[in-house]
Amino acid sequence: MIQCTFMLVPGYTNSGPDHWQSFIERKYVNVVRVMQKDWDNPNRETWRDRLARSIDGIPSHLFLVGHGCGAISITQWAEHYRSDTVIGALLVAPADVDADCAPTAIQPQRPVPLAALPFSSTLICSNNDDYLSLARAQQFAACWGSELLIKSGAGHWHTDAGYGEWPEIEQMLERLSGFKLIKRQR
Repeated sequence: MIQCTFMLVPGYTNSGPDHWQSFIERKYVNVVRVMQKDWDNPNRETWRDRLARSIDGIPSHLFLVGHGCGAISITQWAEHYRSDTVIGALLVAPADVDADCAPTAIQPQRPVPLAALPFSSTLICSNNDDYLSLARAQQFAACWGSELLIKSGAGHWHTDAGYGEWPEIEQMLERLSGFKLIKRQR
């Protein structure tokens, strides 16, 4: 029996086959991915409600793993919904959809909630992310009550920044959740 499910919440355009989220999904049986109807249009309500339906379908403990606009969807879900199964979240490079320089395609996801999250969370960011300034990451972490981890030069933590297979995140997920990732049988 699976004690904890790790739910991947990809961002704008989804996570392609060489993205770290896809590697984790293929490698472990207790990892699932939220599937949005339209990955190219991160609509606030649509993405939030799809996440809510996905969470409702998981009977075990649940640890959320968001990237970019997916991390923002987690905060928007937490603003409107509650679930006793969610034990925490890792928010990787949340996209600042409120920024003046935010791409037009992600602006329908505005505004970013700035209320404390009702579960433990860690925000991991970089000092050179085109979609999240360091100052805004610090503000998000303070408002959400998230532990803040900053890595120099990691960009947006996506495939183009060199984040395909990423063993460190697997270790981080186990440490933060207190549960093991379960490898698929070959």
